[in-house]
Amino acid sequence: MLIDELYDRLRRFPDVEAPNLFAVDGADRLLLDEAAPALESAAPGTVVVVDDQYGALTLGAAVRFGAERIRVHQDSVVAERALAANAEREDLTDRYRSCGLDADLLTGARVVLLRLPRSLSALTEIAETVARHADPEVVVFAGGRDKHIGLAMNDVLGASFAEVRASRGRQKSRVLTARGATPGPASYPVRERLDELDLTVVAHGAAFAGPRLDIGTRFLLDHFPDLDLPRNDTDARLAVDLGCGTGILAAMLARQLPEIRVIATDQSAAAVASAAETAAANGLADRIDTLRDDAASTIAAGLVDLVVCNPPFHIGAAVHTGAAHKMFDAAARILRPGGQMWTVYNRHLDYRPALMRIVGPTRVEGRNRKFTVTRSVRSR
Repeated sequence: MLIDELYDRLRRFPDVEAPNLFAVDGADRLLLDEAAPALESAAPGTVVVVDDQYGALTLGAAVRFGAERIRVHQDSVVAERALAANAEREDLTDRYRSCGLDADLLTGARVVLLRLPRSLSALTEIAETVARHADPEVVVFAGGRDKHIGLAMNDVLGASFAEVRASRGRQKSRVLTARGATPGPASYPVRERLDELDLTVVAHGAAFAGPRLDIGTRFLLDHFPDLDLPRNDTDARLAVDLGCGTGILAAMLARQLPEIRVIATDQSAAAVASAAETAAANGLADRIDTLRDDAASTIAAGLVDLVVCNPPFHIGAAVHTGAAHKMFDAAARILRPGGQMWTVYNRHLDYRPALMRIVGPTRVEGRNRKFTVTRSVRSR
């Protein structure tokens, strides 16, 4: 079958590639099978794909069902670039376009293919946005791996749709089908005041930790008073919050070091939007720039004085250190000689040898029962 040949050729690049990480899985295949009748009759421009991982849904719909003018939203810029690379290799770039999670994505949509996010908050924002903007007759096919699908997801979809039905399981995957859109008020973004930091945090549904202060970030913030950067040869000073989430670290950096400019960067569209709104909510928009990027790939080399980072320890559902090592490589590239990287990570991961090898001399600045904070100095 053409679809099987396509799937054999799909790659994860530029995401981390490894023997236990795949570009297509059973949930992708089941989603297209469950949506087949709707896709076969869908008019051009009425199919929407949300959070396709590497192109299996978008390109699969184009090849198997001849879908045209597909609109796609991917929270991850890495997934967006992987889809683009796969589409170019398959000569399918004219079959889709990328959009934000908004009316441009969904107006007139009759079929939505959704890879279920792991968080209920992300699913809530997606479901509400679909119900608000799509055609009233829209049908949503939301699929994922069984181990990440809970009954609460039915409830979330049920708040925005009159009918939610679960498919039979196959290859440890399942699809929830929702129809009967019931538009309501938007739950996201949310705003929360963190009194301990005197900071207002704004969070979209897919932003890590929501408006809360996660415990790793809190431990790194405990060491911010120790930040003491050597002067460089120019007046321009630059810090990067690498994997910024809602922008808490970026905001606190801008407050503590008023002489520097801060870039808050993340691969997540929801995170970057949240960080921008957090900066604005605290009167820091003129000091903080936001950037949706894959591990700071578009920041020039050797210009940054300081990087702060709370790296993930998983890629999607798989526990994997590749994402963290990619961020260490990025920090080593963008830091000027003598620049510093402050990192917080789960204590059992012991990233210090990797940081020493990739960035430069690394010292443990703090350790508790769960986390380690290190300071690495970029080798000359």
